[in-house]
Amino acid sequence: MTETSAHPVCSNLRRHLTQMAYRMLGSVADAEDVVQDAWVRWLASDRKAVQEPAAFLRTIVTRLCLNELKSARRRREIYIGPWLPEPIVDPEDEEPTSDITLPVMIALERLSPLERAAFLLHDVFGMSFDEVADATGREAATCRKLASRARTHIHEARPRFTASGEHGRKLAAAFFTASRSGDMRALRTLLAEDIVVYADGGGKVPATIAPAVGLDAAMKLFGALVRYFARSPSRLIRYATINGLPGFITVESDDIVQTTALQFANARIVAIYVTRNPQKLKHLVPSDEPPLISSLSADCQ
Repeated sequence: MTETSAHPVCSNLRRHLTQMAYRMLGSVADAEDVVQDAWVRWLASDRKAVQEPAAFLRTIVTRLCLNELKSARRRREIYIGPWLPEPIVDPEDEEPTSDITLPVMIALERLSPLERAAFLLHDVFGMSFDEVADATGREAATCRKLASRARTHIHEARPRFTASGEHGRKLAAAFFTASRSGDMRALRTLLAEDIVVYADGGGKVPATIAPAVGLDAAMKLFGALVRYFARSPSRLIRYATINGLPGFITVESDDIVQTTALQFANARIVAIYVTRNPQKLKHLVPSDEPPLISSLSADCQ
């Protein structure tokens, strides 16, 4: 966004709006499109009549996201394999900028669009229920109930143990080494009995169609992958915090970029989220440059 003489709109606000849209949609590209569409509508409006540009833009973004979610749900019904949100990678040597972790993002997918909007706008972005009502076109009391229902589901999905910073990197490194070297004994000690492994290839690249549920299924999967890694070793780009979880970014065979995020509980891995769909990784790897990690800033509240 740029600034207008009547109503300056800071670049921080654009990042704030993009954060809102991303958490609503789970897609960086869709979030950026929504914010751009909102900006076009802002330019076409009678800006002198708008007393609070930020509130005006939040309302537009919210309503555009609600419309997009309707079509997104239809697309995800025919999506091949598990659907994961596009990964957001925090800058190196920085702690996560939000507690909206990957498991929470997935839990948001199970909410209705209005429940998701009410929860995010009120609980995450600090809007009053009167403001949420204006943005969603519902009564404030209704928005309060929507947010309360959403809060119950989200509370159940929040990781009860977070491995961040140096500890998270050590756990991610131990998993990377064990899974790529074929040290199945070391790998087993890292995995919880009820582990679930998700791989999102979207039908674009090879990936498991259904999640591997339980320790035996996970060990069988990684046993098969060891032979694959022996023929085509992974190239580690770096360890990273991915949607609030420790993990790493690699380049696999056929130059497929991949992110792996690890959810821990009691020092054991309870979930592994692998994103391989190239369409979800474009924002991480510009086509004309080496791998470059981008992030949504959280400095505009």
